[in-house]
Amino acid sequence: MNIGLIANAGKKVLMQNFAIAYRGILSKHEIYATGTTGRLIEEVTNLTVHKYLAGHVGGEKQLAIQIEQGMIDMVIFLRDPTSTKPNEPDIFNVLHLCDTYNIPFATNIATAELLIKALERGDLEWRNAVDKTNPTIIS
Repeated sequence: MNIGLIANAGKKVLMQNFAIAYRGILSKHEIYATGTTGRLIEEVTNLTVHKYLAGHVGGEKQLAIQIEQGMIDMVIFLRDPTSTKPNEPDIFNVLHLCDTYNIPFATNIATAELLIKALERGDLEWRNAVDKTNPTIIS
């Protein structure tokens, strides 16, 4: 499965710790991340991460395009709810697309852990039977 990872500045260390803790699960999947987040994850895990641009210069838009093309199966966005960002419309677009295409989306560590454990158990295998560009059609 293809997993998108994003973290606001105040949550990047938490994302690194998450990636360290679940490295074994993540290593079995393709990881996509915004630029800085991806680099930080690679540094602490030695996982290969497909990196977009930094979020504030278009990384979220690149993720959105891949979601629309059916290329992302899950998104974990560790966001800092205490500060607003100038690129928040891009993030809301990613959320909207995840809702549109039935892509699991976590915004905090508790939900991220639920999703990663579900991935490990195979609970998300239903994604392989769905036409990802038209989620109402079963392949």
